[in-house]
Amino acid sequence: MNISKEEVAKVANLARLELSEQEVIEITGKLDKILGYVAKLNEIDTKDVVPTTHALAIHNAFREDVVRPSLPQQEALANGPRQNGEAFVVPRII
Repeated sequence: MNISKEEVAKVANLARLELSEQEVIEITGKLDKILGYVAKLNEIDTKDVVPTTHALAIHNAFREDVVRPSLPQQEALANGPRQNGEAFVVPRII
């Protein structure tokens, strides 16, 4: 697959990128290699391959949900720089 310098320059313009002529030449070569590799991948027959989200079957090891006592309010508020006895005091944002 060949990508032209004009196509790279057009996409760069759409992305609001200012590229020098040398950068356009370099990027054109790199993109051509990438697109060539993607074209090779498209040649592979995948009709019998089941779509997956991971290459390996992964099962999360979640722990059971157990109700536990939380941190007492006064102890939690003691960790903040400013508090009013009921909540943390933060600057007002409007």
